Amino acid sequence: MKDDTVEAATAHEETRVSARTKLSIGATALLSFVGVLTETSLNVTFPTMTKEFGLPLSTIQLLTSGYLLMVTLVMSTSSFLLKRFDARLLFRLAIATSLAGTVLCSIPADYWVLLVGRLLQAAATGVSTPLMMHVILSLIPQRRRGTYMGIAGMVISLAPTLGPTYGGLINYYWSWHIIFVLTVPLLLLSYVLGELYLRLSPRSKAAQHFDALGLVLLTFALVSLTQIFDRLGASGTFNAPVLIAIAATVVAFALLIWHSISSHAPLLNGRLLKTPTVGLRAINFFILQFINIGSSFLIPVFAELFLGANSMHAGLLLLPGSLLGALITPFAGSLYDRHGAALPLLVSNISMLIGVGAFWWLTGNLTLPLITGLYLFLKLGFNLGYSNTMSDGSKYVTAEQQTDFNSMFNTFQQYAGSLGTSVLACSLAISQIALPGDPKHAAVEGTSHGFMLLIALAFVALVATLVSVVLRHKPPIRLTPVKV
Repeated sequence: MKDDTVEAATAHEETRVSARTKLSIGATALLSFVGVLTETSLNVTFPTMTKEFGLPLSTIQLLTSGYLLMVTLVMSTSSFLLKRFDARLLFRLAIATSLAGTVLCSIPADYWVLLVGRLLQAAATGVSTPLMMHVILSLIPQRRRGTYMGIAGMVISLAPTLGPTYGGLINYYWSWHIIFVLTVPLLLLSYVLGELYLRLSPRSKAAQHFDALGLVLLTFALVSLTQIFDRLGASGTFNAPVLIAIAATVVAFALLIWHSISSHAPLLNGRLLKTPTVGLRAINFFILQFINIGSSFLIPVFAELFLGANSMHAGLLLLPGSLLGALITPFAGSLYDRHGAALPLLVSNISMLIGVGAFWWLTGNLTLPLITGLYLFLKLGFNLGYSNTMSDGSKYVTAEQQTDFNSMFNTFQQYAGSLGTSVLACSLAISQIALPGDPKHAAVEGTSHGFMLLIALAFVALVATLVSVVLRHKPPIRLTPVKV
């Protein structure tokens, strides 16, 4: 009886989460939610902005793809930041930067001032999202990690798909400037919670080496890759600027890989991917977010261009799926805690493949209710797998590698969103150039080609999960949460 009591007490200690920890997560989650919400809230306003600013879609979409690219670059530095600086200091910096960006986006100004404001907001999100993950990975017992990563996944997946609904309603009834004004109270609430409850010191206060060259090479590589699709979308053909962007991308990634291999402390620790489970989960994680953000851009634009929906109706298309995702993600994390990764990830990948396949097959016959139903199914698949993919990968790295893992996976998921937006915007833009006198037909062609690409990626993700199930790996590394 005594042994049973001791064992039960130990089990309770390993699963107990304090109120302070929950509120700390809440503060960082709220800040991340605001940042991620604005990622896609402008997507439904792009047709309006092309007329207001007199700029093509390939330029206007930089408000989303450029935002995501900036988030990616800042997130790539998060391993250094989280090892070197106190969590509350980083939190304050993120709040201040987000408020500054929000002010610039709220005031009536030209496109380039708006873009600068978006980049400032992106920098804040690039700090806050890894910070939220860092708090969870540091303070939550491993037995509860799936559930809390599910909650974090709910924030990350709900906000970008809720964004078009939020942005569409505001743009329809007021102005897109108000999209940013209404986030200020949430930012202030997040600041109060963080000041009161966020306490987490860096694991080591020793001076850390910052890989400045790695950041330069990563920036060069990611911007060059994005430029391929931006320039291809602007010209509709493989002209000299596109070919130059391709050559620059090849050189940039070659230099980045060489630097990562030769450096003792690279910006992104690619050595983590040598562990088979981590590498396979990284592939899956990237593809899931590519499909999630890419489809949340493509679907509302298609609805406006082909079905003639206004910005409000186009945004509302994604609302039921967003709400389903919010409800299913904590359940998915709990399912992972009880049964492991195989079941939720396989169901996730199969559902994603069926969902994007149905969108492709029915593109020319889509209606607003049908889009809503298919998107519900797509979000079910996404939310079953997204946070669980990161949760499972995190169990195969040591405590000292958690910040490196956190930085890498958050960098992957953000660039996946940026690249997904650029690639699918490119698909639409090429069709518009090829069919200038038939915008509806162009929308169907561009959307169909976009979903063909998503089918191929969903198949790759399914294969990665199947391989991870078949392979026999070493057991996860047992970690102990930090005491605060």
